[in-house]
Order: sequence, then C-alpha cells, then structure tokens
Amino acid sequence: MRLGVLDVGSNTVHLLVVDAHRGAKPLPAFSHKVDLRLSEHLEDGDRLSDSGAERLREFVVKALDVAEDKGVEDLVAFATSAVRDASNGESVLAEIKDATGVGIRVLAGKDEARLTFLAVRRWFGWSAGRLLVLDIGGGSLEVASGIDEEPDVAVSLPLGAGRLTRDWLTSDPPKPDEARKLRKHVRAEIARTVGDVVRYGVADRAVATSKTFRQLARIAGAAPSSEGVHVRRLLRHEQVTELADRLVRATSAERARLPGVSEGRAPQLAAGAVVADAVMDLLGIDELEICPWALREGVILRRLDVMPFPS
Repeated sequence: MRLGVLDVGSNTVHLLVVDAHRGAKPLPAFSHKVDLRLSEHLEDGDRLSDSGAERLREFVVKALDVAEDKGVEDLVAFATSAVRDASNGESVLAEIKDATGVGIRVLAGKDEARLTFLAVRRWFGWSAGRLLVLDIGGGSLEVASGIDEEPDVAVSLPLGAGRLTRDWLTSDPPKPDEARKLRKHVRAEIARTVGDVVRYGVADRAVATSKTFRQLARIAGAAPSSEGVHVRRLLRHEQVTELADRLVRATSAERARLPGVSEGRAPQLAAGAVVADAVMDLLGIDELEICPWALREGVILRRLDVMPFPS
C-alpha cells in the first residue's frame, strides 16, 4: 500500500510518501517538506501564534493535495514538542481537523523516544545487541536504551537545539557568558537522568539519529548524504567536543558555510553541539554510529505492525 506520514516537527513539517507492506522495508516514494519552525512561532512564552497556526493549516491542505496526487491510501499524522508544549496546541489541531478532516496525534516525549528506538532496532537488527539511541530535535532530546524492540528506558528532555537557542542564546555569535550558562544548564538536566539510563547495562552499540547529529558527523568528515544511506557514518566524542567549542564561537553565517549545514539550521547548530557533547560525555559514549532511520520511520513501522500480512 502507499502510506503517507505527516510529521509536524519543531523545525520542519514533512509529508513522506512510502510504499509499505508489513514484513517489508518501507520504500520512500515522494517527499514534501517546509521549514515552518513552529518553535519560533511561540508567543507569550508558550502559545502558538496565529500566523504559525495558519501556516500549519496551509501546509496540511497542501499535503492533502500532494497525498491525493501521489495515490496515498492511508495517512498517519503526528506532532512533536512544538505543538505538545504550546498551551493552545490541542485547540490549533482541533481547528485543523475541522477544516481539513486530518487528525494529528500529539506524541508524548517518551513515545518519541520509543518509536525512534524501534526504527533504529529494525535498521540494525538483533545482532546489534543492547542499543543506546540519542536524538536531538528542535524542541527535545530523546534517549532510549534496550535489548528488544521496546526499550528498557525512554527519556525525553526539553533540550532541543531550537528551544535552547531561543531561550538561552541572544547574540550571534553567542556571548561567552551565555554559552557557559547554557552548557551548565544542559549538563545539569542530562545528569539527572544518567542513572536511569545506565542502570540497565552498557550498550553494545551507541547510535544517533536526527539532523543535528548528521550535520556534526558531516562536518567531522563523514560521507555526504549523496553517497546513500548504507554508507557507515561515525562520530567520535572528541570530534564533538572540538565542534561544540568551535561552533559556539562562530556566527550563523560561518556555520552555514560548513559542509552539510543549511542556512536555516545554522543558527541552532551551536546549541545542538553543546547537547551532543554533554550527552556523550555524561553517558560515557566514545563513538556514535549515525542511523538514517528515526521517528518518522518508527511511526511507519508501528503502523505496519498492526496491518495484516498480504495474502
């Protein structure tokens, strides 16, 4: 069947069309996305602005047209931290449903971590042993660890690259005092969860997903995306430590000139690097492997799990 997945993220709103059958690898057929940056449309602290809500509604209307044109039979829609944290998030989604008929499910942070973990497990398989999975999004950091398809522990922290940039960094490049306070805050938040994660045992393989980790790996010398998803891409902690220091002293324009970094993502990459350095350090991770599958694929796989096998 042809399945459409509408992902309302903190940075990007993305419709991914895949050819999917239970027991088979989902094959991407078409992608339509826009950088709405909903996390930047929060006003009065936690309310999604009228303009942000309207842009989201317009995207959903366009996505429905695209889905119809591409022959989508089933549409799954979900939203993550930007909508989850907005005080009017549920009412915005209710209005969108009334206008378009599309019901968008708001994922809890732990569910984000669990579904991302599922995607990574399916990608690497059982031979990977105990997995430790990290994902830095625009609004939150997810950490999960386990030996099965359901993790033993799944944690979500409000340490997304976009959120931290908005709340902690006011200048470009960040002022040294701001950068120091951000680093202290991030490490204190992560440190509270270390015991919950490591008590289940040392991971056989540590894996990272998300645009932030992919960008850091690319800057550090990993193969570009043009070489395909099956190329092994690694990121060492010593590289991340160096990048965290370097990127926090660079301007957004300077970051945008680095390999694999887009102009739109450059402003939040410094905060993302600070989080990556902290979580690798506090969890004792020397090296990460980058996984091409993440939350979106986890949602697809979970949807396929409840479908009957083809006759």
